[in-house]
Amino acid sequence: MILHPRAKGASFFSSVFNLMNAIMGSGILGLAYAMSSTGIVGFCFLLVLVSSLAAYSIHLLLKLCDQTAINSYEDLGARALQNPGKVSVAMSSYLFILKSELPATINSFLSTDNTGNAWYEDGRLLLILITLCVVLPLAILPKIGFLGYTSSLAFFFMLYFTLVICQWQLCSDCVLQSAYAVPTMAFSFLCHTAVLPIYCELDRPTKTRMQNVTNVSISLSFLLYLISALFGYLTFYAHVDSELLLNYDTYMPRDIVVMTVRLAILLSVLLTVPLIHFPARKAVLLLLCGGRPFSWFVHIIVTLIILGVVLILAIFVPDIRNVFGVVGSTTSSCLLFIFPGIFYLKISNQPLRSFDSIGAVLLVVFGLIMGVISFSIIIITWVQSS
Repeated sequence: MILHPRAKGASFFSSVFNLMNAIMGSGILGLAYAMSSTGIVGFCFLLVLVSSLAAYSIHLLLKLCDQTAINSYEDLGARALQNPGKVSVAMSSYLFILKSELPATINSFLSTDNTGNAWYEDGRLLLILITLCVVLPLAILPKIGFLGYTSSLAFFFMLYFTLVICQWQLCSDCVLQSAYAVPTMAFSFLCHTAVLPIYCELDRPTKTRMQNVTNVSISLSFLLYLISALFGYLTFYAHVDSELLLNYDTYMPRDIVVMTVRLAILLSVLLTVPLIHFPARKAVLLLLCGGRPFSWFVHIIVTLIILGVVLILAIFVPDIRNVFGVVGSTTSSCLLFIFPGIFYLKISNQPLRSFDSIGAVLLVVFGLIMGVISFSIIIITWVQSS
């Protein structure tokens, strides 16, 4: 039998950018709102807690690659990534941002002498166009490594967004709506479905090397999250919107810096969608095709179906706070805490009293408590406000 050498994988920094792009998406827009709900000290404590638990749950997933007799990272992914529906719901939040923000962003760059009936003011139409022209060509690529280039662009767009937010400060009061705080943070660190595909294509893949990729990615994301949330909160206080960019549009319409920031964040969100699409498609292909040879026909059909479902979800979602709250308390708590813990307990050969097994149990318990309490409060809030 002829053994073919493994093709050179993605570099360390390319993998860092890819994982950061999976972490940092539309969640950054809701963190200032979360800080207004918990206060600065409470927010910092919760952000450290959620980011640390996210890193630990990734550690459990990576450790399984060394502990099990599974011969490839793809086979482990086949058992770990069997929730494409949940990933699709998460992807819809990124497209929702584009639907709600893109028409206003285009308008801000154009003359004020428009009738209000231009085609580019229809968020749904724009969403369909950019999905076909940008998301689909990137999502249809068979390898995730190439997206390291677009992920690096997305990171610098997010960095620009964070730096600009640091300039503006206004004053107001504070309000408590903490039911959305922890789920929003959990949603903001939701990257676990992309970890194994990135691990698969990492050059010289080892657990230690991928853990270093994870630690660097989460640390940099944590820093940008904290800075953007802090200065966004200090700018608007009680008037922080569940989608931060809407505040700047209200107070500083047609400001050139605000216009460029909005464009930067939209481009970053846009470039995140194809990356999040990869694990969803991989899960579907593994469920439907198993170990069959690669087929462009099946690859394209699955890509189109997933993007179609995500597009429909994004078109009909009315409020981004609902996405952050519901997805954060259900999908994010499952993918971030519950599933990694259960997955480790089910597959690992470590005794139940070992450190990581106890940690996995605590991870599952925390995820269940957070998800049930947050989701219940959100439902009660909806009922009372209806």
